[in-house]
Amino acid sequence: MPRAEAAPRLLGLGGATALVVGNMIGSGAFLLPASLAPYGAASLLGWGVSAGGAVLLALVFARLAALHPRSGGPYAYAHLVFGDAVGFAVAWCYWVAIWCANAAIAVAFAGSLGALWPPFTATPLRAAACALAALWLCTAFNLRGLRTASGVQAVTTVLKAVPLLLVGVLGLASLQRANFVPFNPSGLPLLDVTAATTALTLWALLGLECATVPAEGVRDPQRTVPRATVLGTLLATALTVLACTAVLGLAPAAEIKASGAPFAEVAQRHWGRGAAVGMAAAMAVSTFGALNGWVLMQGQIAWAAARDGLFPAAFARTDAAGTPRVGLLAGSVLASLLVAANFGGSLVQLFTWSILLSTAATLLPYLVTAAAALRLALRRRGGLRVPHGVVAALALAYSVWALAGTGREALLWFGGLLLAGLPLYLLQRRGGA
Repeated sequence: MPRAEAAPRLLGLGGATALVVGNMIGSGAFLLPASLAPYGAASLLGWGVSAGGAVLLALVFARLAALHPRSGGPYAYAHLVFGDAVGFAVAWCYWVAIWCANAAIAVAFAGSLGALWPPFTATPLRAAACALAALWLCTAFNLRGLRTASGVQAVTTVLKAVPLLLVGVLGLASLQRANFVPFNPSGLPLLDVTAATTALTLWALLGLECATVPAEGVRDPQRTVPRATVLGTLLATALTVLACTAVLGLAPAAEIKASGAPFAEVAQRHWGRGAAVGMAAAMAVSTFGALNGWVLMQGQIAWAAARDGLFPAAFARTDAAGTPRVGLLAGSVLASLLVAANFGGSLVQLFTWSILLSTAATLLPYLVTAAAALRLALRRRGGLRVPHGVVAALALAYSVWALAGTGREALLWFGGLLLAGLPLYLLQRRGGA
């Protein structure tokens, strides 16, 4: 089994919380109003389900982190409770989901930058260059170590959270009730509306587990990681729901659903051109910050799995600062290939595919983590008791429902992803035999 040194414990409560908030709030939060506009105020039903599910999962991750403060987050818990095969499946899906998502986030960053300075993305080549520059700048920050990456994350988290809070608070004072009438403009049954809006809001709430992944780089992880997980999830969820709902009340649904930058357009309508530019800049910063945080994740999850012999040994090597360079570089190279293919025009559906696959593949770690917590609770071992079991059961039910709700196409890609990892698993098992 490979031996690897643990990362220095550099993250405190603030840094770990910023990692959760910064990774949860990305481009999705700023684009969601356009997707939710056809459902009007009824979209709050979907937010209620998603937010409730996110809090349940955060409580599950927090409890397991307190009991098992080991880097790897969902992979570590899956490996602890279910063994090598399930542990590998979770690590593999999560790692691939991250670099697929990073490709999508980098493309979204290029789009947000183009809204501020159109010449930067005037051609496909320029847009690709912007996306790749952001991806590799974030990789460079992470290669410098956890301290640099967490510093960037803290700054960008503040810069993205403040505009969302302002829009939410100021928007509440300027809401136009007519924009919420009728309550359900889609005309669909409320159960269908709830399912549809839950699926839309799900992407915006992924990342609640992020403080658990680099746990061994966190100071006093048994206390800090659980607190950061719950606090970060509550902050990110509250900010996103508040701001997105406020935007829906500030302009007619017909305008919002046709907008590529709903926050910026609403800001210009109510507070002028300067506010619109500020919101466009906030989206660019938000996307960049999320990219930085998820690049950190791709190195940490591969390192944790390699340390246990489930990924190639090269991924377990760290430098003097405890940085898992191979996992960082490998993930960014693969994400770069996706970006290049997306902008090259040969695979026009690749951007949508990467989001579909990332969402489905991220839900597997959530599902397995909830199942691990439930199994421990049923055994009445490890400090988990009946209340924890109830929370775990509810989180598991939500995860199953959410995974099923991603749709047939996403589930087919997800199945293909699992099969694609099988040769690597068998190779690692043979090498460790």
